[in-house]
Amino acid sequence: MIKQAKNGKETFGLIIGTRAYFNSDLAIDVRKTLLEELEKAGYGYVILDECDTPTGGSMETVEDGKKCAALFRAHREEIDGIIVSLPNFGFEVGIINAISRAELGVPVLVQACDDDNDKVDLDHRRDAFCGKISVCNNLYQCGIPFTDTTLHTYSIHSPLLMQDINKFAAICRVVRKLTHARIGQIGTRPLGFNTCRYSEKLLQATGITVVPVDMSEIIFNARKIDDQCAALRQKMEAISDYAHVPEAYREKLALQAKFGLAVEQWIEANEVDAAAIQCWDSLEQNYGCAACVTMSMLGEKLIPCACETDVAGAVSMYALSLAAGHPSALSDWNNNFADDRNKCVCTHCGNFPKSFAGGDLKLGPLGVLGRTLGKVNTFGAVYAKCTEGDFTFFRISTDDTLGCIKSYLGKGRLTNDPYGMDGCIAVTQVDNLQKLMKYICKNGFEHHVAMVRTDVVDILQEAIDSYLGWELYVHE
Repeated sequence: MIKQAKNGKETFGLIIGTRAYFNSDLAIDVRKTLLEELEKAGYGYVILDECDTPTGGSMETVEDGKKCAALFRAHREEIDGIIVSLPNFGFEVGIINAISRAELGVPVLVQACDDDNDKVDLDHRRDAFCGKISVCNNLYQCGIPFTDTTLHTYSIHSPLLMQDINKFAAICRVVRKLTHARIGQIGTRPLGFNTCRYSEKLLQATGITVVPVDMSEIIFNARKIDDQCAALRQKMEAISDYAHVPEAYREKLALQAKFGLAVEQWIEANEVDAAAIQCWDSLEQNYGCAACVTMSMLGEKLIPCACETDVAGAVSMYALSLAAGHPSALSDWNNNFADDRNKCVCTHCGNFPKSFAGGDLKLGPLGVLGRTLGKVNTFGAVYAKCTEGDFTFFRISTDDTLGCIKSYLGKGRLTNDPYGMDGCIAVTQVDNLQKLMKYICKNGFEHHVAMVRTDVVDILQEAIDSYLGWELYVHE
């Protein structure tokens, strides 16, 4: 039985467990409710038909497991994760055979149903509280990582069901797309940024492929674009609608738009999911504009772009965007607040996506770099001050010495404190910030950090700890 997902939502392989000693009608009721809830939320599913097993499509025997595994294998390209629901104790033999024989390598969620304590006669008792422990033990024995629900058991009609499934869908999205990600590297890293070094091989071991291109190729393709072409006019209008362009820089708009088109065309041609761009100083000196507004607009489309060719930063941004479904940004941990050691100004020259900033954008020249490269050559920086709200911060680093990918993760608040710098400004407040800074410094992390405007700590922690296997520090 197959149901297609809607609007790009995830598709799950479903397993309903049961055991001969228990009333299988309980499993039939749970199956019906689970399918209805998934359909309402727009998720797709793959599940045995009711006629495929003696218990109405529920899983019990090795033979049931084999049938389910064959079905899952036939739809391996569609299935993002597996949901195991236990209406009663469940028979782990059928369940474990279904998952292990399918060999999908996707996340697994294990959910179990509450008993009604006034209905524990032989026709109504479930014992799923105990059965879940047995199923999880078998998954552990077989080396199959899995995700637990908020409570050990709850009613299939509880709001917790869809809360857990929505969270699980985000975990599946992070794992599936990160382990098949293509990260564009546009240009080389700036000379003074040893901090942006990274290991392609360590990323590739996770399934993350780096796709490089020389900045000269992008510049060459930008210059080839016809001044009269419709795509250029549309891009110029899009930039003007996206952010205020001062009259003094109107003449630079076509140059900026051509660069944006060239980058977007390369990203599309190479199926790139996120990018790291050599945003200075070759572009400014050899072409005559900044990369910021192009990066900002791509980020708004959920194609994150990291500054200073920070490939590991781009991966960090992509992970946050996948978890949240919202644009992420990359910034420096940059300036202290003398009167509050838990506050810090996070800023970059001008790359924040519009919805991340939360307000109107203005374009102008780069600040610090404009003084050395010339303001006329650095037009395209986004000026924005972030509005207040929650945020999650995240950073990965490829550690060649330890031979691993390591990361840190946490959450905080964006505040409305004023700060008198140009570019993109986010005044942040993080509990125990000094402890976090010590951890970052002692463990050799970069000065860049990725941010997203919602709390996705639990999603990323589960994706990393259970499925990706990276080293992770969760800041509290």
